[in-house]
Amino acid sequence: MSDQSAVFSMIRPVPYMGVIWVVHEASKLGFYNGHPEWCNLGQGQPEVADMEGAPPRITHVDLKPSDQAYGPIGGSLEVREAVAATYNRLYRKGMKSQYTADNVSFASGGRPALTRLFATLADGVRILYKNPDYTAYEDYLAYHRSRLVLVPAMAREEDGFNLTPRALEAAITSQGVRAFVFSNPCNPTGGVIKGRNLENYVGLSRKHGCLLGLDEFYSHFAYNDDGSPADGPISAAAYVEDVEKDPVILVDGLTKSHRYPGWRAGWIIGPSHCIEMINRAGSALDGGPSMIVQRASLEALEPARYDQETTALRQVFSRKRRLMLEKLREMGIHPAVDPQGTFYIWATIKDLPAPLNNGDAFFHACLSRKVMTVPGRFFDVRPLGVRDIEEPYASWVRFSYGPGESVVAEGLSRMKALIDEYRSK
Repeated sequence: MSDQSAVFSMIRPVPYMGVIWVVHEASKLGFYNGHPEWCNLGQGQPEVADMEGAPPRITHVDLKPSDQAYGPIGGSLEVREAVAATYNRLYRKGMKSQYTADNVSFASGGRPALTRLFATLADGVRILYKNPDYTAYEDYLAYHRSRLVLVPAMAREEDGFNLTPRALEAAITSQGVRAFVFSNPCNPTGGVIKGRNLENYVGLSRKHGCLLGLDEFYSHFAYNDDGSPADGPISAAAYVEDVEKDPVILVDGLTKSHRYPGWRAGWIIGPSHCIEMINRAGSALDGGPSMIVQRASLEALEPARYDQETTALRQVFSRKRRLMLEKLREMGIHPAVDPQGTFYIWATIKDLPAPLNNGDAFFHACLSRKVMTVPGRFFDVRPLGVRDIEEPYASWVRFSYGPGESVVAEGLSRMKALIDEYRSK
């Protein structure tokens, strides 16, 4: 224990999230966001500058006098109506049950939205979580471990690190699971529950009364089996029968799919009763979203701009995905399956020469070449702080093609040179 830790023993040692730890370690060597000499292939955000085929970046916002005051905890009526209309347009054409403003809670980004959701779960609820998954879930669950029953599920490599509908139903029926929160498309694996499998997920939720909380922040990063851009996004909203009765809650925003991470604009979609409870939780947790961000979000949610941005996104990112997959395979680095979502590749480095076959050793070696990656251990969600087996993801790494294509290409070139050097020893 350090001297400072001893003095402030009333403060718990808060763990780093994976990406934050990566940046912290790299900053010791001079890295800062936007540094021209570094290649951040651990990056958790997409490129944010002007992009081929996309509309110009939104760079200003005009406020109304009323925007100077506190806004509603769950967001303004205007922005909630715009979000609901977007989901009905994209996923619910021709369906009798439609989302309204009452089905939307707007929040200051994805993490506050998820924090609100976890805070609304009732005491004693048995909540399922899977591994690997988004690193922040560890702390979300840990905050509530004294009142929720945490049920882990280890997704299998042979299933692409996805949880099959059969495995989900087994957890619900044999372990009494009443809630399951997970990222889809998945951060870090790029795996996607879609089509018939996603329809089955929603059906199981409806059949067994198990709340599904889907973190869909990468919903528009969608690729076909051959790696080409998908025709559109992926969301469980397409399989909800009754927006007021199906226990399905969706979380998304403008951070990833619209490339505005600095705005901190997120939302939650679900039955109006759940949204009301989520808003009540938000009144104490975060006080509500910025009116400035909501005003800007209305422009981003305009249908023509929205579709142009997300279509361009899939075109550009599918190209970077192909580049990274090809180059990683040339280095002897292999994914469990080719990712069909996100801008990440979850791959094993077990065949690299020692010590590069360990995620932490690989990370530090890459730092010497001013390249950043994220060791797989950060996606081993352990809210109880223990693991009764050897670290399962020690030889896995999350690689990001979030940066611009030239940065991705340069980072991969430096990694190859590093690996070739170790192989020649």
